[in-house]
Amino acid sequence: PEILEKLLADPEIGPNIRLIPDEASWVGGDVTAAVMSNVFIGNPASTFSGFIAKSRVALGFDATYLFRKKNKAGEWVDACDEHCIFDKHVMRSMA
Repeated sequence: PEILEKLLADPEIGPNIRLIPDEASWVGGDVTAAVMSNVFIGNPASTFSGFIAKSRVALGFDATYLFRKKNKAGEWVDACDEHCIFDKHVMRSMA
C-alpha cells in the first residue's frame, strides 16, 4: 500500500494508474489485468511475477523487464533477455 500511495502521488505516474475495485477483483481477472497491462510492478523473486512475465512472452510482448540492473553510468538496462524467464539455470525451480 505504501508503494501504491507514492506512485499515485507522483505527478507523472499517478494519473496513469488504474485501480481495480476490491469488489471487482478476483484471481483470474487480476492475472489477466497484469498480463495485458502496460506496466506490472512485481517482485522478481515472486512466482506470480514469473508467471506474468512468461505469459507476456508467450503472447508476443517484447520485453518483461523482470531482470533489470543499473550499468556503470547509473542507467537501468536489461540484465537478461526475455528468454531468461524460461532458463532453468536462471530461474531454477521456477522455470
